[in-house]
Amino acid sequence: MKSSSVGLVAASALLFVASTVLAASETDMSQEYSSCVDKANAATPALIDCAIAETKRQDARLNENYKRLMSKLTEERKNALLDAQRAWIMFRDANCAFWDDPAGGQSAAVTAKECILTMTADRASELELANDQ
Repeated sequence: MKSSSVGLVAASALLFVASTVLAASETDMSQEYSSCVDKANAATPALIDCAIAETKRQDARLNENYKRLMSKLTEERKNALLDAQRAWIMFRDANCAFWDDPAGGQSAAVTAKECILTMTADRASELELANDQ
């Protein structure tokens, strides 16, 4: 029974990786990330390195958009955004930690890193859109 549940977790993790990579291609990922993934040639450690490097770039983009938006808001709206951002960080971290299943091996590690990357890029885009309104 245990091996079938491990297999199910691994299959689910691979499906999630495929869907997050597809979703990531639809967001504002950098050219560096695309090149890195191409060069990784599906090697797990290289894919993890690509995701970590792109997460740093996306986190910088998120922070820039957050600061720019905060500078435009009233005190009440700043507090609301601060609360929302704190809640979002807690959700992102908890959601992505779920995918980092020790029984899932390296594919679970890639899935967790891709989860953080995709959610961070999506949030950066949300804040950028809010700045444009």
